[in-house]
Amino acid sequence: MKKQSKIGKRLKTAGVYMSVVVGGGVALHADPATNSAAGDAAAIQKLSQENQDLKSRLDALEAVAQKEGLMPSGSTNADPPVAAMTDITLSGFVTSSYFHDTSEPPASNGHISPGYLWNRVNDNFSLNKVKITLASPPVEASGEKFDVAYRVSLIFGQDAPIVNSGFNGGTRGAATGFNDVREAYIEMNVPVGTGLNVRAGELISLLNYESGDGGAANQNFSQGFQWFFTGNGPADGVQLGYDVNSMVGVKVRVSNGLYAGPIDNNSSKSFMGAIDLKPYKDLWVNLLGFGGREDVAFAQDVYGGEILAGWKATSQLNFGTELDYFDFYNPHTAAPADIRGNSSVYSGGLWTDYAFTKEYDLALRAEYLSDKNGVDASGGALGLLNPFGTGQDITSVALTLNYTPISRIKIQPEIRYDHTSFPGGWVPGKRDRVIFGAGASYLF
Repeated sequence: MKKQSKIGKRLKTAGVYMSVVVGGGVALHADPATNSAAGDAAAIQKLSQENQDLKSRLDALEAVAQKEGLMPSGSTNADPPVAAMTDITLSGFVTSSYFHDTSEPPASNGHISPGYLWNRVNDNFSLNKVKITLASPPVEASGEKFDVAYRVSLIFGQDAPIVNSGFNGGTRGAATGFNDVREAYIEMNVPVGTGLNVRAGELISLLNYESGDGGAANQNFSQGFQWFFTGNGPADGVQLGYDVNSMVGVKVRVSNGLYAGPIDNNSSKSFMGAIDLKPYKDLWVNLLGFGGREDVAFAQDVYGGEILAGWKATSQLNFGTELDYFDFYNPHTAAPADIRGNSSVYSGGLWTDYAFTKEYDLALRAEYLSDKNGVDASGGALGLLNPFGTGQDITSVALTLNYTPISRIKIQPEIRYDHTSFPGGWVPGKRDRVIFGAGASYLF
C-alpha cells in the first residue's frame, strides 16, 4: 500500500508538472509582440529539453507501476487486472410487515402463529428479509464456446432461519458458516450440443411453484403450506441442465439430501430429475421426480413426484398450479407405531392473479395438504400443535392486493383463512383462523 501511495503521488506530480510546462509553453507563445525571436528560440529549446526529461521520468514510473502490478504490461488492449469484477451486479430487496392472527396465539408459545409464514409473531412489526445478491451475467447456452458465471445470495432478518442453508433439519446454525447463505453456486456452459448447463454449489429447491423470497417475488405475501411441507430447503449438490430444443429441457440434480442442507448426515445422496416443457409461448409444465436416503427425524427415505405449471391466459390474467406426492418411509423400529413403514403426503395448490392496471394486481391462492399419519406437517420447526404421528388435513385461501406505485415498491395487503382437521387446532381448541395485515418490499 505504501508503494502504491508513493507511485500515485509521483504520477500526480508528473501530471501537474506536465500541465505547468505545457501551460507555460502556451503562455510563451500567447503574445508574440512581447518576445524576441532569439528569446523564443531559447525558450523552445528549453521546453523541448524539459519535455524530454519529463518523458524519461514518466517511462520510469510506468515501468515501476507495471512491476508492482498496478498497470498491465504489453498491449494496451490487455484485460484490466480486475476484469472479473467489471460485470458484477448487486441486487436484492428489503421486506417488512405487520399482521394479526384472529386465533390470538398465546404468550406461552411466544405469540407465534403455528405453520404460518412470513410474519409469524402476532401483532408485531417484522423485518422479514434483507436479501443481497452478487452475480455475474448468467452463462449463455452455446454449443461453440465455454462460459462461466457465479451467483451468491444472502438473506438476513426474521425469515432467514427458515429459508437459508443454515436451516438444517430444523436447527438454526447446524452447519457453521451457512447461516445467512440462501444460494451460492458456480455456473458453467459446456459446449456440447445446444450447450450443457452445469451448476455446482448450494442450490435452492426445484420443487416449489412459489419462490422462497416471499412477497418480493410472489403475488401473495404469505407463503403457502406447500412451499414448506412438500418442498425442500437449499442443499449442496451438482445440477446438469440441457435444452433439447425450445420446447423441451431436462435437468438432473445430485445433492447431499433433500433435507441435509450443506452437510450430509450419511454417505448416501438424493436424486432429482425434471422434464421442462413449453409447448406454447405462454404455457409451461415441469414434471419432477425425486428420492433418496435422508436419515432425518421424520423419515429414513423420501420419494415422490411433482407437477408444476403456469399459464398466461391473457396479458392480464395468469394461472399456476402445484401437485405433490411424497412418500416417507420409516423402518419398523421407528416410533410411534402410526408412522412405521410408508406414509403418504399429498398436496395441491392453485394460483391466479389479474392485473387491473400497471399499479394494481389482485392475487388468489387456494391449497390443500393431507398428511394422514402426521409424518410431515406435525410439530417441528413451525410449531404445529399436532404431535409427530398424529395426522391432519390443512386447507388455506389467501387473497392479496399488489399495489406497485413505482417499479421499486411493492405493497401487499392480504387476508388469509386457514383450517385444520386436527381437533387441537392452531391454538388449543381453534381449528380456524383468519390472518390479515400488510407487507411492503423495496427492490433494488
